[in-house]
Amino acid sequence: MFDTALSAADLIFLAKGAGMTIVVTAISVTIGTLLGILFGVIRVQLGAVLATPLTFFLDIFRSVPLLIQLVLANAFMGMVLRLQLSGFTIACMVLSLYTAAYCTEIVRSGIDAVPATTRRAARSLGMSWLQDMRHIVMPLATRVALPSWIGLALGVMKDSALVYVVQVTELLKSTQILITRLQEPLFLLMICGAFYFLISFPLARFGGYLEKRWSND
Repeated sequence: MFDTALSAADLIFLAKGAGMTIVVTAISVTIGTLLGILFGVIRVQLGAVLATPLTFFLDIFRSVPLLIQLVLANAFMGMVLRLQLSGFTIACMVLSLYTAAYCTEIVRSGIDAVPATTRRAARSLGMSWLQDMRHIVMPLATRVALPSWIGLALGVMKDSALVYVVQVTELLKSTQILITRLQEPLFLLMICGAFYFLISFPLARFGGYLEKRWSND
C-alpha cells in the first residue's frame, strides 16, 4: 500500500509556489508582450538595417540561456549598480525582456504576413498609418501570431522554474524543498507536474478556442 508523509500543509505550500509561478508568468508575459508589440512595429517600420541595434539587443536575450541571464542580472544589479532589488523584481525584469525578445519576432512575422496590397488599399481609402495598423494590420496579424504567442506564454511559464537562482520560491523550488525534507522525489515531482498541467491547460485550450473561432470567421 502506498504511504507518504505529505500533509495538507505541504500541499498548501506547493499551491503557494504555484501561485508565485502564475504571478511571475503573468507579469512577465504582459510586460513582454507590450514591449514585443512596440519593438515589432519599430522593426517593421525602420527596416532591417536601421533596426540593427534593436535587433542585436534582443538577440542577446534569445541567444544567452535564461539561467545565465538571471544570474548576471542579479549580480549586476547588486554588485555594479548597488541596487537592493528583490529576487522577484529581478526575475520579472529578466523574464519580461526574454519574452519581449521572442514576442518581437512573432509580431514582426505577423505584420509581414499581412498582404501589401491590403495595406495599400487601406491607405488609398484615406486611412492614416495609425488607422491602418489598428483596423487592418493588427486584427489580421493577431490571427497569424496567436498560436506562436500561446506557445511563448506556455514556454515562459515553464522557464520561470529557473527563477529559484534569484531566491524566488516558485513551484519547482517549493517541490525541491519538500523533496529535501520528505525524501519522496518521484511522488512530489508527479504532483509538481500535475500543478504545471493545471496551470497551463486552460491557457492552451483558450488559445485553441480562439484560433478555431477566428478560422471560421
